[in-house]
Amino acid sequence: MLYATLAAIAVSLILFTWLGLRARLADGSLDDYVTARNSQGASAIGLSFLASGMGGWILFAPPEVGSLLGPVALAGYAVGAALPFLVFAWFGPAIRRVLPEGRSIGEFAQNCYGTGIRRYVALISVLYMLCFLTAELTAIGAITHLLSGINGNIAVLGVAIATLIYTAWGGLRASLVTDRWQAVLLTGLLLIVGGFALNQLPSLGQAAPMPAVPTATAFSVALTLIIAVTAANLFHQGYWQRLWAAQDAKALGRGALLGGLVTVIVVAVVGALGILAATSGVDIGSPPIPFFALLSGAPQWLTLAALVLALTLVASSVDTLQNALASLAVTEKQGLSLTAARWITVALMVPVVLVALQGISVLRLFLIADLLCATAVVPVLMGLWSRMITPAAVAGCLAGLAGAILPGWYSTGSLMAGIEAASFPGAIPTLSPFVGALAASVVVSVLVALICRPASR
Repeated sequence: MLYATLAAIAVSLILFTWLGLRARLADGSLDDYVTARNSQGASAIGLSFLASGMGGWILFAPPEVGSLLGPVALAGYAVGAALPFLVFAWFGPAIRRVLPEGRSIGEFAQNCYGTGIRRYVALISVLYMLCFLTAELTAIGAITHLLSGINGNIAVLGVAIATLIYTAWGGLRASLVTDRWQAVLLTGLLLIVGGFALNQLPSLGQAAPMPAVPTATAFSVALTLIIAVTAANLFHQGYWQRLWAAQDAKALGRGALLGGLVTVIVVAVVGALGILAATSGVDIGSPPIPFFALLSGAPQWLTLAALVLALTLVASSVDTLQNALASLAVTEKQGLSLTAARWITVALMVPVVLVALQGISVLRLFLIADLLCATAVVPVLMGLWSRMITPAAVAGCLAGLAGAILPGWYSTGSLMAGIEAASFPGAIPTLSPFVGALAASVVVSVLVALICRPASR
């Protein structure tokens, strides 16, 4: 099993590296390295959105949500995972018109509000993507050890190095090329592994009832996931890169809709496996890992297929995040060369890999980053509104921060308790900080924009 596992890891990563290295910069420019501007059709953009958004998290989170909280909460997760793509389908063409030569979310913020907001938005984006990257590498280490028993650090280092080789060389085009193949591969492997996992279930006649979950609780979790996931992913620079990589606005819209639709299906199907595991009487473990519980006692070839699936999921998101971080860095620091961009890609991975090798949970940090995104996402996107001005955006972001703290402050009477509640003690996602942040940022942004009529725009 050891040699077969190592061979599966090596072959998968060599394949991805070969595909990525085949990509060539169209003109050898820094702009092409970070945007692949106007080069991708609708299907390529759709598959890229799918592969970039998927990650090792879908083998853990949706099945766990489904098994513990049922279909309503799972539906919220599926919608939350796909909603950012639908937002890009709706707002993307307008953003391209406003900023046809854009590269990043930071440049969009600069165009709308100036340097201060740009730096703040870039900081939130970097924090979120570093959390995402660390979580993905940590996940592949845990999955590798879980499925094979070998040291998961081998997979962590393998994925980090392999993706770094082709993204540092080929930039966004390398990520886009591998995304197409990875999207097809992960879809096929999900069907194979999921189909055989279902065969491990007892007959439906022995089905156990779902754990009793109050409807209000399920809706609360669903809404929390929709807000948190959508807000955070709208600060994902990798998605913003694809906004300008699309051939035109029509290709962007169709591609984003395709990516969103398939994402809903994938998350719903994987999560449904968790529901089936919970109702079948299978021991899903503590903490629950329903997807992998279904693979207990599976033949070796199926375990290897599941490992390749996990590698594909993680590599597809890691290469996107690597290039996205480099893209944001070079757009924030004017005058950098293509060589410098490549070295930035390498340098950013060093602390991420070091943290991932520790195998610690980054869920609490992830939730804090999600909440920060929720405080600013509406003021940033409102830059497309002709009445919106910089003071309104600043006021909206500050109000979002205050709104995240207010629910806990109000319920306990203590400011420090409100701050602690907004930092998610115990790494438990709660709705009130997200609703407070979103509502406060919207109300204050609109009010200030309406009161302070701009003389010109």
